Amino acid sequence: MKVSKDFIDDKKLENILVQAKPTEEEIERIINKSLNKERLSLEETATLLQAEKPEWIEKIFKGAEELKNRIYGDRIVLFAPLYVGNKCINNCEYCGFKASNTEIDRCTLTIKELQAEVKAMEKKGQKRSILVYGESPDYDADFIAKTVKAVYDTREDKGEIRRVNINAAPLDIDGYKKLKEVGIGTYQIFQETYHHETYQRVHHSGPKRDFEWRITGLDRAMEAGLDDVGIGVLFGLYDWKYEVLGLLEHTIHLEKKYNVGPHTISFPRLKEASNVSIDDKYLVDDEEFKRIIAILRLAVPYTGLILTAREDAKLRREVINLGVSQIDAGTKIEINGYSEDDDEQDINREQFMIGDSRSLDDVIYELLSDGYIPSFCTACYRLGRTGEHFMEFAIPGFIKRYCGPNALLTFKEYLEDYASEKTKELGEKLIEEKLAEIEDEKTKEKIEAKLEEIENEKRDLYF
Repeated sequence: MKVSKDFIDDKKLENILVQAKPTEEEIERIINKSLNKERLSLEETATLLQAEKPEWIEKIFKGAEELKNRIYGDRIVLFAPLYVGNKCINNCEYCGFKASNTEIDRCTLTIKELQAEVKAMEKKGQKRSILVYGESPDYDADFIAKTVKAVYDTREDKGEIRRVNINAAPLDIDGYKKLKEVGIGTYQIFQETYHHETYQRVHHSGPKRDFEWRITGLDRAMEAGLDDVGIGVLFGLYDWKYEVLGLLEHTIHLEKKYNVGPHTISFPRLKEASNVSIDDKYLVDDEEFKRIIAILRLAVPYTGLILTAREDAKLRREVINLGVSQIDAGTKIEINGYSEDDDEQDINREQFMIGDSRSLDDVIYELLSDGYIPSFCTACYRLGRTGEHFMEFAIPGFIKRYCGPNALLTFKEYLEDYASEKTKELGEKLIEEKLAEIEDEKTKEKIEAKLEEIENEKRDLYF
């Protein structure tokens, strides 16, 4: 068994940032390297981070847009979070669920309540979910496995959740193995901040205060055979440029050790939460946020980038083209939020306040209006295109050959079963346009045949 240790060197990352000296020629070289679908080095990424001239930033934006189109095309994968329990023994100063917060309503879903949540999600058309848990002895691997199985087993009419990802505390190897047995997708752990001093300052007590246990959490997941993992930073705790390098260093570590980087990277910003005082010293403004997304896209061409509903609808619409491949939609983060279906947010029932509370159908309609194909695809996980095998497809850009057609098929299901009239009309038109763009007649015929099967009530078709 490989021994995992803390691999983040603060001084190394800080020195790389200080030493970066951008020039127009170097920026163009780095962008071209990324457009060849090669991961950038720490030094190259630092050069992009330190590029402050407006014309340089614009080059970075255009490069990120082009790269997104080359690898991911015009599809956007949709999912929704499902909060299972908010008990927590950690005291993280930025989080509404912190143990010291007596104002929050503590709750853990029973299996019956969990099933009601899943059915409510399925009635809206959700097919992919990430289950979220506080850190508590009550939420051990056995409990998580039980809830995952309950989600997979819950069906409402034609609805089903086909992909269950996890956002929970780090486990030991045996714990991860239990979750692999029940078929979870990605295991997601956010380091929150890669800066050691800041990490200790904002994590006052509890297991999460142990930087090394958390930073090596996904190593243990890999050792257990979970080859899809997700990393993330809570931007606003420390210098955003340093944190981007931290994410890349984590990626490089996983690549070197396991021959595969993270499946996804998330980049949420610090938001208002119950009983939380926000220090504005390191808050990231919208323009900096756009740069974060674009630079991450260029730094790790083959890694999915997740934009969450923490951000408002207007900003989400603006930044998707900079490199985002997944978004949540129809999001409810209160415990029992989907089954209660209350549009009003209650800060004492949420981990934080979200900025985009639109329905799934409203988000889909906007995506269609902007020319994107919404996707609920889970085919890669059924066919073993995960972890290192996923990268074999994704790095050369071949993933578009699978994801494009599968996006059309899963979206067709949504149009048949859940869409509003205006969304269905616009969606059918876009499917016709995408079919017309396919040059290979055999491929087009295969897709058209499966689309017809869906119209005839068949479901869960994929390539």
